[in-house]
Amino acid sequence: MTARAGIQDFLLRVHADLAAAEGLDAQLAAFIDVVTQLVDAERASLFLHDPRTDELYARVATGVGPDEIRILATQGVAGDVFTTGRPVRIDDVSTDPRFHPRIDAQVGYTTRSLLCVPLRTVDGTVIGVAEALNKHSGAFTAEDQSDLEAVTAQAALALRNTLRMEDALRSSQRAAHFVEVVSEISTELKLGPLLRKIMEAVTRLLDAERSTLFLHDEKAGELFTEIGQGLGAQTIRIPSNQGIAGTVFTSGQSVNIPYAYADLRFNPEIDKQTGFFTRSILCVPMVNKNGKVIGVTQVLNKRGGVFTPNDEARLRAFTAQIAIGIENAQLFDDVQRMQQYNDRILASMSSAVVTFGVEGEVVTFNPAARRILRVDAADVVGRLLTDVFAGDNHWVVEKLERAVAEAAPESAVDAALVAGGERVSVNLTAMPLIGATGEPLGSMLLFDDISGEKRLRTTLARYVDAAVADRLIEADADILGGQSGVATVLFSDVKGFTPIAERLGPARTVALLNDYLTRMVGCIEDEGGTLDKFMGDGIMAVFGVPYPHADDPDRAVRAAVAMLRALRAMNADRQAAHDAPLAMRIGIHTGDVFSGNIGSPRRMDFTVMGDGVNLGARLESAGRQYGTTLMISEATRRALRGTYRMREVDRVVVKGKTEAVSIFEILEHHDDTTFPGMIDALEAHRDGLALYRQGRWRDAVAAFEKALAIRPDDGLVRMYIDRCRELEAHPPAGAWDGVWHLTEK
Repeated sequence: MTARAGIQDFLLRVHADLAAAEGLDAQLAAFIDVVTQLVDAERASLFLHDPRTDELYARVATGVGPDEIRILATQGVAGDVFTTGRPVRIDDVSTDPRFHPRIDAQVGYTTRSLLCVPLRTVDGTVIGVAEALNKHSGAFTAEDQSDLEAVTAQAALALRNTLRMEDALRSSQRAAHFVEVVSEISTELKLGPLLRKIMEAVTRLLDAERSTLFLHDEKAGELFTEIGQGLGAQTIRIPSNQGIAGTVFTSGQSVNIPYAYADLRFNPEIDKQTGFFTRSILCVPMVNKNGKVIGVTQVLNKRGGVFTPNDEARLRAFTAQIAIGIENAQLFDDVQRMQQYNDRILASMSSAVVTFGVEGEVVTFNPAARRILRVDAADVVGRLLTDVFAGDNHWVVEKLERAVAEAAPESAVDAALVAGGERVSVNLTAMPLIGATGEPLGSMLLFDDISGEKRLRTTLARYVDAAVADRLIEADADILGGQSGVATVLFSDVKGFTPIAERLGPARTVALLNDYLTRMVGCIEDEGGTLDKFMGDGIMAVFGVPYPHADDPDRAVRAAVAMLRALRAMNADRQAAHDAPLAMRIGIHTGDVFSGNIGSPRRMDFTVMGDGVNLGARLESAGRQYGTTLMISEATRRALRGTYRMREVDRVVVKGKTEAVSIFEILEHHDDTTFPGMIDALEAHRDGLALYRQGRWRDAVAAFEKALAIRPDDGLVRMYIDRCRELEAHPPAGAWDGVWHLTEK
C-alpha cells in the first residue's frame, strides 16, 4: 500500500511510538492515540483476534469504559470486517444492520459514524480490526480510510511480534507455576489443606471462576467433595454415575462443555444448592498409578470464553501429578482417624471405667472416672482397690469382690458415692474380667453419675413431658440454666382470625383452634421441632433447641410446608361443611438465640429469646405487607441443605436494624393447581425485581404485569406494581440502592 505524503509523519510516529512502548497495552494506547488524531475521530479501538475463543477483544478504548471488550469474531461491524477482510465506512450506524448497540450500552457511549479497517500482517493474515468512531467534522472519507489502512499496516508487524512474545512469556510463566504448584502440593499430607491447595491452583492455572475436586467413595458409590474453590466449606455428594462428573468418572474420558445448560448430562441441582450459575465446564478423570479412576477434577466458567483443548491437556497433566499425593493424603487421613478413634474411645465414654489387675491394682482410669471421683489418674493408677474405695465407699470393694467370687456381674442403682467430700448418686456395675480360656484377668467397674439427671427431672417435671425431659437430660445439665446457640425459629399466624372468632362464638372458636393447632403441632413434631408457645391462634416453634440437628433449617422449612399442606386439607373439610377456609402466614429465621428457664420456682417456661426470635416474628408479620405465605430470611436460605422452589422477595432493613438483609418466599407447598405456570411467573418476577433495583420503575411494572397475567392473585407481584408506580410518581431522594426500610415490627 502506498501512503500519501501527508501522513508520513504519522507513519513514522506509529513506528517510533510502538517501538518505544513496553508491552501490548502500551502499544495499543500509542496506536489509538495516533488514529484519533489522524482521522479526526472522537474515539478509536483496536480489536485483536483471540484464536483460543474465536473472539475479538479490545484491550484499550479511549474514554471511560471497561478494561476489555469481547465479541464473537463474526459479530457486528468489527466481525464483518475481520471475516471478509474488507474495510467499512458507515455515515449513520443506525441504518446499518451489522451494527450491534450492545457495546455502546456496555461502555456508555453513542456511536454515530464509523470507519473500520482490517489489521493485516505482511503475509496478509488478518489479526484484528481498527475502528474510528464519530468524526468531529462530517463523515469519514475515502482518504481517511486510506490513511487508516496505511497506519494499521505499519503497526501490524510490531503488534504481532508483541503478541507472540506475550504468549511465549505466559507459557513460560505457566510452566514455572505448574512446577512450583506440584512441588508445593507434593509435600502436603493432610487431605483438607491438600484439596484446598489443589483447587486454588487449578482455578488460577486455567483462569476459571470455580473448581471442584470430586473423590470416589467406594462404600457409598458416590462422588463427594468437601472443598470447592469459590463454594465455601460445603459438602456435595452425588451418585458416581450421574451428571457430568459421573459421566467422566465412569467413562474415564474428559468432557469439555461450552454451554452447560444445553447438555442433558448436566445436573442443575448443584447450582441450586450453591447459588452458582454454571456456564462452561471442563472435567477430567483423576487416575492413579495403577490406572484406576479415583475421582474427577472439574473447573467451571472459563473467564473470557470457553475451555480449550490446551486447557484440557494442562488439566490432565496436573491431575496426573496430584493423584499420588491425594492417595497418600487419604491414606494418612485414614490412619490418623483410626488412631484418634482408638485413642478416644475410652476417653469419650460418658461412663466411668476403672479396671483392676488380678492383684486388685488399678490399671486404667478414664477421664469420666476422674471427673466423677474428682481425682487424677496419676494418683490412682497402680494403687490397690481397697485404697481407692475406702471408708464410706467400701461398699464398692464388696460389690467387686462378690462379682469376682461368683464370676457374675453385680449392680447398684442410685447408690451413694462420696467424691471430693460430696455425695454423688451413681448407677454402678462390677464385673470380672475373664480370658478366652477362662483364666482370670482382673476386674472392672462401670458407673454413671446420675446426680444431674435427678435434679433435671425434678426441674423439668414442672413444665415439659417425659420425652422432652429425657432428651434434655441426655444433652447437658447446664442446658436448663441458660445457653446461647444457633437455632431456627418459626412463627405462624392465622390471617384475620379475630373476625372469624367473633362470628363463631366462644365454643366454636375453641373447637376450631383445637382442630387447627393439633394439625399444625403434628407437622412441627414430625420434624423434631419444639413447640415454644401458643399465642392465641399464633404458634412459635424452634428447631435446634434444646436438641440440635445438623439440618434444623431444613426441618423448619419442611415443617412449614407440611403445615400449609395440612391447612389445605383442613380447608377441604371446612368447605365440605360449608365453613369459610382459613389462611395463614409463616416466617422463619435462623440466628443466635438464648435459651433457658424463664419464670419463678413455682412456674417455669423453657423458651428462647434474642434477635433471632425477633426477626422470625417480623418476617411472619411482614407477610401482610408483601402478600406472601411462607417467608424465610437470608440466613436460613444460606443454611439450607436441601433444594426448594423459592423466589427472592426483597432486600430490606427491618425496624431497629441498620444492615440490609434479603428475604425469600418458599413456594414448595404449591402445585400446578395453586400456582399454575410457576416457572414463567418466577422468571418474570426475577426480571421485574432486577429492573426495580436498577430504578427502572416503568420497565419493572411491565415485567411484573407479565407475572400477574400468569397468576392474577399473586399478592407479592401486585405489591411491587403498586410500589413501582409510587416510586415513579415520587422518586426517592438521593441514590437508589434497591433496599426497602420496614417501618412495622
